[in-house]
Amino acid sequence: MLDLLPDLYDIYPNALTLAQPLFTDYGKDKIFYGEIVTVDCFNDNSKVKALVDTDGTGKVMVVDGKASITHALLGDMLAEKAVKNGWQGIVINGCIRDAGTIATLHLGVKALGCCPIKTEKLGIGEVNIPITFAGIYFIPGQFIYGDKNGLAISETLLSLPS
Repeated sequence: MLDLLPDLYDIYPNALTLAQPLFTDYGKDKIFYGEIVTVDCFNDNSKVKALVDTDGTGKVMVVDGKASITHALLGDMLAEKAVKNGWQGIVINGCIRDAGTIATLHLGVKALGCCPIKTEKLGIGEVNIPITFAGIYFIPGQFIYGDKNGLAISETLLSLPS
């Protein structure tokens, strides 16, 4: 399967909310989906670092970095841990770094852009709270679907087309 969202919209036109097309694909996996786990942070990826060390099976981390372009919230080492722990994808309203390495990892990654500067780790941020960016609300426990056509969310897990 090369495209997911067009098929989902054909089957479930009223069950999905489409995000504004702000993101670039960086991970090797261009199609990903899963239960939303949120992180709210600004120029501090401490909570992202803690979450990639947890079981991410069937989950997608959605990070509101407040559209900061001054620091990267995800790099190669955290992305590798995310893959090791079964995360399906990471969506960042902000930047990543180590884009060349992340492109080789079996992980869906969407972000606004790249910045080579890492964040400080001060433990600032919140996990699993409702966040909003790209014109939609991301609520923990909802489901997100991503491919090269964009991002969409639904309140329940949708059956995928075969």
